[in-house]
Amino acid sequence: MSRVRVLLLNAAIGPLDYRVPEGMAAPPGAIVKVPLGPRQVTGVVWDEGRLEADSVDAKKLRPILETYDTPPLTPEIRRLIEWTADYYLAAPANVLRMTLASTSGYSGEKTITEYRASGGMPERMTPKREQALELIGDTQGLIRELSEIGEVSVGVIRGLVKAGALEAVDVSLDAPFPVPDPDFDPPGLEPDQMAAADELTAATRASEFAPILLDGVTGSGKTEVYFEAIAEGLRAGKQSLVLLPEIALTEPFLTRFTARFGCEPVTWHSSLRQSQRRRAWRAIAKGEAMVTVGARSSLFLPYPKLGLIVVDEAHESAFKQEEGVMYHARDVAVMRGNIENFPVVLASATPAIETRQMVEIRRYREVTLPGRYGAAQMPDLSAIDMLEDPPPRGHWMAPTLVRAIEETLGRKEQVLLFLNRRGFAPLTLCRTCGHRYQCPNCTAWMVEHRLLARLACHHCGHVMPPPATCEECGAEDSLVACGPGVERIADEAKALFPEARIAIVTSDTLWSPTQAAEFVRRMEREEIDIVVGTQLVTKGYHFPNLTLVGVIDADLGLQGGDLRAAERTFQQIMQVSGRAGRGEKPGRVFIQTREPSAPVIEALISGDATSFYAAETDARRVAAAPPFGRYAGIVISSEDEGQAIETARRIGDTAPEIDGMQVLGPAPAPLAMLRGRHRQRLLVHARRALDVQTVIRDWLGELDWPKNVRVTVDVDPYSFL
Repeated sequence: MSRVRVLLLNAAIGPLDYRVPEGMAAPPGAIVKVPLGPRQVTGVVWDEGRLEADSVDAKKLRPILETYDTPPLTPEIRRLIEWTADYYLAAPANVLRMTLASTSGYSGEKTITEYRASGGMPERMTPKREQALELIGDTQGLIRELSEIGEVSVGVIRGLVKAGALEAVDVSLDAPFPVPDPDFDPPGLEPDQMAAADELTAATRASEFAPILLDGVTGSGKTEVYFEAIAEGLRAGKQSLVLLPEIALTEPFLTRFTARFGCEPVTWHSSLRQSQRRRAWRAIAKGEAMVTVGARSSLFLPYPKLGLIVVDEAHESAFKQEEGVMYHARDVAVMRGNIENFPVVLASATPAIETRQMVEIRRYREVTLPGRYGAAQMPDLSAIDMLEDPPPRGHWMAPTLVRAIEETLGRKEQVLLFLNRRGFAPLTLCRTCGHRYQCPNCTAWMVEHRLLARLACHHCGHVMPPPATCEECGAEDSLVACGPGVERIADEAKALFPEARIAIVTSDTLWSPTQAAEFVRRMEREEIDIVVGTQLVTKGYHFPNLTLVGVIDADLGLQGGDLRAAERTFQQIMQVSGRAGRGEKPGRVFIQTREPSAPVIEALISGDATSFYAAETDARRVAAAPPFGRYAGIVISSEDEGQAIETARRIGDTAPEIDGMQVLGPAPAPLAMLRGRHRQRLLVHARRALDVQTVIRDWLGELDWPKNVRVTVDVDPYSFL
């Protein structure tokens, strides 16, 4: 009898042993269907002795029911799953779930029935049917997907199918993707770009682990340079993966990729339909998808012949997963390159201090692009002291910035106004009694979204219509918006420049690649004069006619005492500044601040990034903060505040006393309530060499807490909320 250990997708159960029936092959890595009680579930056969499980008598073992028709997971991806689970203190099953990310991808089903608008109208038109057809538009998908898009029940969609307003379409789930041509349209690179491209292609050709920082100013052509490494991988028959921090960047990237390689790459992100997801997953697993571009989750997909990973905008905090398995895609990408022996390129105009330090100690190689491509020059940066040059009462743009906008629009050029705050105003209060509107589920203010006529919590998604009267004192028409969001800045711009065509760009308005593509199209056709946006517009976009950037509140990101506050502010403003003057026309950037002498502002204006990063790095070294020390956050949450506090105290009281490690807290988390759960937090601060994962695993493993209390560990945290 053959006995194997199977890792299931259920973290609460863990690995279990099964019997391989006679005549069935189930090698390590095979994706299998197994019985679990009365159910049938999916799992992966694991290597002998690498995962612990309860010992079960051989006679009681249940048989594997089926092995799926898909290639086994390679030993390398299984090692990556183990490493990620161990480093980030996560259940291996939860990491495996990211690898087996398409529930239908490993089944043998070849076609699926989707539905789309037929062009006809039902005889009986109801408001719900009319709403569904309007929202669905030209979208094609499964009945369940269309019901979500149409914001109606599944029954309404089925009724539209029966009435003939939606027609069935058979979709092939395994149609092959086109293969990019490495020699389709090679670019004419400048000498600096060619030297950088030669280094990256040589590393790809060598098939050896090589973490490389591609450090180039905004507009220097980093994308074209790493495209040459992808081309080298294609010639060698290797798969490549490009990680992007934001889904909205996907569409502009696809356009550039298609121009270079003759077809689009395979995409992987949350907006894919189920059939698209299945097709992409199977093509990746079979080694047929030669280039994939995706969000951080695409890092764990089962590429059998991966030869290159590019992490674009590698400094971005969006690569840190804040829920579930709290991994950092940049660091896991480097580990995957190490395990599978290929280069990993970290591309950034403003590399993270952690990455810079790895270059400093020669763990990473650095390739630089010091200047912009062609005739484009870096923009001129100026600070506007809001105390010396204040806006009129009730306004948020200083007179100097307003004059610059007027001049720019007069030349038929485009303007970008940056404020990293969604909505109209961050706080709504009653002018009569002072009552502030707070989310009922979170320790956070409700943000007014005037365009949607709602108050919204940006943490849990709770929404409510703006009340006609104060819920505290009953006063009518007494609510007042405090502070600016992008919608308020757009209103001010519209009042000042009534003829200007204005677009608001945030995650509320650009939540899919299709919408991002429409925004890019309108900008390129110069159908937009002023863009008002959040960090969504700080990276990846190339608009040659955009010559003026105004940073509305440069001090916003410096508040709150975050470890990376100054660094993140520097990165954001440098990135948004990089949108100006990317063509032949010169660019200007005005930074509104009340602290023009702050080191980060002085560094931005002087262009002395080296001194700024040196000072930030020294401060981290003195404080033994990352990358010179280690942090791990322990968050305890419960719907019962008393249980959360009691559990946090027990954890704090039993903290081990180890040389080189201290435990701070417990204390209420800055977001003391999130999604209806009360939260306490401890912070572990340890020297770099300490195996803090083993310490925490042993420490928490000896404790019990109530079932409704949740304890999560965030290794290398980015958010301290």
